Amino acid sequence: MEAATAHAEHHHGPPPANVSSRVEAQFLGMLLFIISEVMLFGAFFTAYFFIRVVADSGWFPIGQDELPKLIAGFNTAILVSSSFTMHWALEGARNENRNALRVGLLTTALLGLTFLTIQVNEYVHLGFAPHDHAQGTIFYGLTGLHGAHVFVGLTLLTFATIRAFRGHFTAKEHRGVEVPGIYWHFVDGMWIVVYTTVYLL
Repeated sequence: MEAATAHAEHHHGPPPANVSSRVEAQFLGMLLFIISEVMLFGAFFTAYFFIRVVADSGWFPIGQDELPKLIAGFNTAILVSSSFTMHWALEGARNENRNALRVGLLTTALLGLTFLTIQVNEYVHLGFAPHDHAQGTIFYGLTGLHGAHVFVGLTLLTFATIRAFRGHFTAKEHRGVEVPGIYWHFVDGMWIVVYTTVYLL
């Protein structure tokens, strides 16, 4: 009877899940998600390079249509600077500097919002639509895909900023800043690739 009771206590329910001590689930999930996003962008870049190789009219400019390289360069500087403010916020969380954490997150979100605003304004004044030519389709597809990722990043930053002002993060527990930070750095890095290939090459 005692053996049966002990057996029931030790084998009640399913066995615990095997958890790696090296990589936390949150980070692993974000890294796997980023890998899938790299593959998604890769599909768009494949179409982009295909158009550049086979199109008779070449890349931009096409007739009167030209890409605003200077404005996009300014916008790139804004987004790259947001990576530094994101890092500042994370360091603030690690060092229990709540002011740096809050200001860093808020500044990062504002810079990201500025980037999106400038990009939308760019779309309004471009002078061509996605259906005008294949180059326009690829341009709007790549930059629009990235813009959607910036919007998702802003959503994550908004939640992180609200939590920061409520005092949720500590030096030991700040995954809510680290995980969005990883995503934000990915978004910034991907835009550098997009800007270099689409606007400069």
